[in-house]
Amino acid sequence: MPDLTQPAGWLPLAFMIIMGLAILIYVVLDGYDLGVGMLLVLADDAEERDLMVASIGPFWDANETWLVLGIGVLLTAFPLAHGVILGALYLPVAAMLAGLILRGVAFDFRIKAQDRHRQWWNRAFFVGSLLAALAQGYMLGLFILGFARTPGNVLFAALIGLGLAAGYCLLGAGWLLLKCEGTLQQRAATWGWWALWLTALGIAGVSLATPLLSPDIFARWFAVPNVFLLAPFPIITAVLFAVAAVALRRLPAQLDAGDEGGTWLPFAAAIAIFVLAFHGLAYSLFPWVVPQRLDIWQAAADPESLAVIFAGVAFVLPLILAYTVFAYWVFRGKATHLGYG
Repeated sequence: MPDLTQPAGWLPLAFMIIMGLAILIYVVLDGYDLGVGMLLVLADDAEERDLMVASIGPFWDANETWLVLGIGVLLTAFPLAHGVILGALYLPVAAMLAGLILRGVAFDFRIKAQDRHRQWWNRAFFVGSLLAALAQGYMLGLFILGFARTPGNVLFAALIGLGLAAGYCLLGAGWLLLKCEGTLQQRAATWGWWALWLTALGIAGVSLATPLLSPDIFARWFAVPNVFLLAPFPIITAVLFAVAAVALRRLPAQLDAGDEGGTWLPFAAAIAIFVLAFHGLAYSLFPWVVPQRLDIWQAAADPESLAVIFAGVAFVLPLILAYTVFAYWVFRGKATHLGYG
């Protein structure tokens, strides 16, 4: 590891932390609105679908700012890694972008379309959300395994894609519990219950498969004393799943009685699960930015360039954070029907 007291040592590490933070925030924030998009097909009627879309209306576009920031840092701070990663993941990246574009177009057009056409835009919103979620999980799986496309690796990447889509649905159901009322809120608790178990199966499968497919990750997690020091990660994750399961099981009857206490708990537990999973992944991969090929110092731009980029990021990042906090504060409370007057 280079000398962290020198710019060539600490600047790449700082940019890795910033990029990781941006991706984590994106996964949580855009994750819940992708989840709402995937849950849209389960709604009973047009009124429920309109309210679901309205619950993410003020936020979904701004949530993608964090993806732009993360990719921007990868491009400018780690140009060698950017070329390798985007080259290896060209098709799934294109699929993800197609999904995000389709979702954005469907969001804007569905509210203006005539009733007979709106169902098609609803389906497009669902397809775009599902495609983006599956593509992101698939890319993550291939990234972990160094982009080698063996049958086992492709199956592993597909498993992560399904698990991530289920996790996004869990976040989406938790969001609807916070932002909606009445029958839709009760139905969101049921959707969250099923998404929770699918997410648990996905995380369990990935946790078992990853060490078997990657000897380096196996050594990091199961060597002594690491196996004992890292034991709290799966234990806390299991506790969070149990807490969310109990809350989701109780909420329909509780909401039927007019008690909204604890509706925040499934969403908070889902966020905590994602944060723990992200930290486990970061531990498994650090300091590689391209696993087993380029570490953050090998892939980084010149220290002089990084210093200029760092000044720009130090200015922009607080503004994005402030805008995000401000937007969620202004549009706090229950969702109302979305429309253009």
